[in-house]
Amino acid sequence: MAIRVNPGFIDVLDKFGRENIQLCYQCGDCSAVCPHADEFYKFPRKPIRQLQMGLEKKIETTLEPWLCYYCGDCSDLCPRNADPGATMMILRRYLSSVYDWTGLSRKFYTSYKWELGAITIIGLMITLLFSVFNPNGIVTSLTPEGGVKVNEMFPVETVNTGAHIMLITIAGFLISNIIRMWYFTILKDKTLKISFSSYVIQFRQLIIHFATQVRFSKCKDKKYWGFHWILMSGYTLMFILIVGNLKWFQTDKIYLWYHPQRLLGYYSTFGLLLGLVYFFYGRIKKADQIFKLSHLSDWIFIVLLLFTTVSGILLHIFRIEGMPVATYYTYIIHMAVLVPMLCVEVPFSKWSHLAYRPFAIYFSELKKSALSIRNREKLFLKHN
Repeated sequence: MAIRVNPGFIDVLDKFGRENIQLCYQCGDCSAVCPHADEFYKFPRKPIRQLQMGLEKKIETTLEPWLCYYCGDCSDLCPRNADPGATMMILRRYLSSVYDWTGLSRKFYTSYKWELGAITIIGLMITLLFSVFNPNGIVTSLTPEGGVKVNEMFPVETVNTGAHIMLITIAGFLISNIIRMWYFTILKDKTLKISFSSYVIQFRQLIIHFATQVRFSKCKDKKYWGFHWILMSGYTLMFILIVGNLKWFQTDKIYLWYHPQRLLGYYSTFGLLLGLVYFFYGRIKKADQIFKLSHLSDWIFIVLLLFTTVSGILLHIFRIEGMPVATYYTYIIHMAVLVPMLCVEVPFSKWSHLAYRPFAIYFSELKKSALSIRNREKLFLKHN
């Protein structure tokens, strides 16, 4: 079957970030230094060669960009300053748009007007819902402990229902995109024979790498792994508390500081703040290779996350200190930032990578296992 070449593919990729692959002369230093490259996945060299040749359809089926953690070693050692690590990052954005059937991911990554516009529109809608259409308004009732009765301002049952609708919607988009990822990277290759038992056995890879991101530890800069994991764990925990278990988390009763509700909230806040300080500092200073080429989507995500975290901290303080007016308006601001961040970033933009990467590792292990079996069968037939 003929392989189609798209000579304009590099121009398409430029819309997802600035790359320098024209400078690459395929010396292979990048793959040699990468701790994650092996005989099956020869990146960054292989995907960059496919880009240079305009093999757009081949790129759509590759998993290599997701196996890269952008430690920056390959870019530091590149004799031509082609920055292969940045190219892998750009490819991850592009592949996110390939998996997304709605086309919104491509719009958000290639146009700041689309991403900021979507965030603004959703934020305004949430502001209207929580202010203009809020039947209770500002309620000044206080709890016996002296805190604000938030659930009399914003009925927890109504808010919880809205959170579940949002969760189902976000999960629907993200799961359908992951299914498309599976189709492009696994099912399209008719030569691969993957048994059901292999899917079950390798599934542990998905759990392990989502929970620990342990492949980061193979990179030279261990602190990047640590801060990334702390930020990820704080974000994931807060998502579970707010979206998945709001009735337990949003209560009028003010618990003592050592209650699990408050301890989990404090850990989540600590993880978010510590991770945000690290990433803000890195992107502003630009001393490390991984922070030198920040895309607008990178900035939008961490800015939204910072506003969400700070407004959440203020909301907690105003609530336990018994300040109804401040609690009311801060709650609305908090939700007006949190909801669009979740609706845009989780299924279509930066935070979707949190799902795509562990699934890519899972799929890569499936392919590696199938290719190993196929190679052994070929070798057996050759000698018999």
